[in-house]
Amino acid sequence: MHILISNDDGIFALGIRTLANTIASQGHKVTVVAPDRERSATGHGLTLHHPIRADIIEGIFSPKVTAWSCSGTPSDCVKLGLSAILQEKPDFVLSGINQGSNLGTDILYSGTVSAAMEGTIDGITSIALSLASFTKKEFQPSANYAVKLIQQLTENPLPEATLLNVNIPPVPESDIIGVKITRQGIRRYIENFQERLDPRGRSYYWLAGELVEEVEQPEHIYLPPDLPTDVQANQENYITITPLQYNLTDVVTIQRLQKNTLLF
Repeated sequence: MHILISNDDGIFALGIRTLANTIASQGHKVTVVAPDRERSATGHGLTLHHPIRADIIEGIFSPKVTAWSCSGTPSDCVKLGLSAILQEKPDFVLSGINQGSNLGTDILYSGTVSAAMEGTIDGITSIALSLASFTKKEFQPSANYAVKLIQQLTENPLPEATLLNVNIPPVPESDIIGVKITRQGIRRYIENFQERLDPRGRSYYWLAGELVEEVEQPEHIYLPPDLPTDVQANQENYITITPLQYNLTDVVTIQRLQKNTLLF
């Protein structure tokens, strides 16, 4: 199989190197197209007002991996890989392994998830992988699970291209309890803009949001109440798999608007 890999932590990040080398060691053809620097929290941003540059990178990855460094965003990287670098459509698009979780509402800002979503938009089953810690760097359990998941999806393909958002708890592989299919939860932050002065006396602001972990997770209008959220299950040391889609249509509000003729 041919697998395209990107991330938002940059081409030099340990997570993407561990992922790419592990998958290549299984005999798969691996192409990496990743940002030339960290591009976390860029969401689905695209580079439209200046050129995108890409260069072959050698000496970082296994010799079995073809790696490109790209000056653009994570979404740029996948678009470039699919439309300009690769000569054939890959079997999977993977993004990660991210340093830090992508749970709940974090996915709206995540460059990791957005890179994977580009593959789904192009009709390719895609996987976003995140290690739920900003400090621990044991990426091998996450890479090992990615190999298993790819094998399972190859043997039992999904009927339609989709995006699986996978978060791995930052514990030893032996302490991972299992895998749970989850729904997207909620994470809220206390926004904290710190005002500072530059050397010329002009003010600037630095965003430093504080995570609020105790947010109650609401029930989903379509899913059973006993289905856990990604936030809950990951805290219990489960690998979480949350299927995501790019269609953001609010079905319930459409139905309500159709019944309310006073609005039209």
